[in-house]
Amino acid sequence: MARFLFGYDIGVISGCLIMPDFINRFGEMGPDGQMFLSSSRQSIITSLLSAGGALAQAFTSDRFGRRGSILIWSAIFTVGVAIQTGTTFSIVQITIGRFIAGLGVGALSAIVPLYNGETAPKALRGTLLVLYQLQIIIGYILDLATHSVPNSASWRVPVGLQLVWGLILLSGIFFLPESPRHLLGTGRDAEARKVVAELNGVPEDDPLVDEIIEELDFAIKAENEGGKATWMECFSTRNSLWKRTVNGMMLQFIQQLNGQNFYCHSNKRTLQAGLVGHFTLAPANTAKELLTRRNKQGGDTLIAFAVLHVFSFSVFWGPTPWVYLGESFPLRVRPKSIALGSATNCIGPLILLIFFGMLLFGYVYVYLFIPETKGLSLEEVDELYRSGIKPWNSSDFKPHLTDEIHNKVRPEKEVSENSEKQAE
Repeated sequence: MARFLFGYDIGVISGCLIMPDFINRFGEMGPDGQMFLSSSRQSIITSLLSAGGALAQAFTSDRFGRRGSILIWSAIFTVGVAIQTGTTFSIVQITIGRFIAGLGVGALSAIVPLYNGETAPKALRGTLLVLYQLQIIIGYILDLATHSVPNSASWRVPVGLQLVWGLILLSGIFFLPESPRHLLGTGRDAEARKVVAELNGVPEDDPLVDEIIEELDFAIKAENEGGKATWMECFSTRNSLWKRTVNGMMLQFIQQLNGQNFYCHSNKRTLQAGLVGHFTLAPANTAKELLTRRNKQGGDTLIAFAVLHVFSFSVFWGPTPWVYLGESFPLRVRPKSIALGSATNCIGPLILLIFFGMLLFGYVYVYLFIPETKGLSLEEVDELYRSGIKPWNSSDFKPHLTDEIHNKVRPEKEVSENSEKQAE
């Protein structure tokens, strides 16, 4: 739902930019006496400024928990939407509303992958994080047929509907458990055991729960030996943290520079351009019946390749960086590292480079620097980085963390049990 909000917001606001009532309210008077939205005003309106929210969530996710953080930022987003919906003619008010909503969306874009990665079983974690990206795409393409409404309802209805989505997220989080890793990290062991049992569908005394709790507790205690984590620790050489953080930021940066935002941030205008292209290579205002077959074929080709581009992005570059962010960091610095990656995702669209070159660079970068984390627990991913295995060989990596934990924990249990028997 959080990424659906992100995608829906972008899809809706780009549609508003071509609605007559929206232009009349927030545009400027042109030399011909007609109202229009200048490029500067369009930039102000469409800029979510979500990078700040992505970084700010790092301070709330540890202090208030993952659930509490999602609750806080969902409320902030909803307030921002309410300010936008109540705007009449003030470009300042709608900009403030979008800034506040952008903070909420930016924070949610970082905290939700963190929450998914920490609560999902490792067999389902990648799938859930991919679905996270799918929600963005659904949000992009969903828009209401209100363009022809001759009053403010043309844009107030689709914008105001975000209040519904925000309230759904606000209420839904009360039915979800807190991250077991966060609970263990804050000393709430009993609650963590209960959550692990619920997430895996087994009783609290099941051996699977004991095994998972032992692994998490062992890893968390080892991480916390160094004291409180700082932002600079995200770039330290310990356990290759700098490499993981840079990888997360680079993947998000590359994702945003492969051309996708050409469709997403101005998709309605792009559609108009595609339809015009369907009837172009001819002067403006040319009658439809005067267009040649070549005009129409050119437009067909443009639209077909645009659809292919969006589909390819949704399958590969869209979800994969979010999977990496959700899987690659130890609990100690996880909120901060994910925040840095998500903030880079928000900053990326501000710098438009040559799209094909970035895709080529992305392919080479992933092959050389991104390890395979499929089938590994978050603690085993930490072991993967410590092992120093080359990324292109990481698919053959075999973790030994579970064996190490069992070898350490079992003797301690045996000593404890023998002591109890002798006491009896």
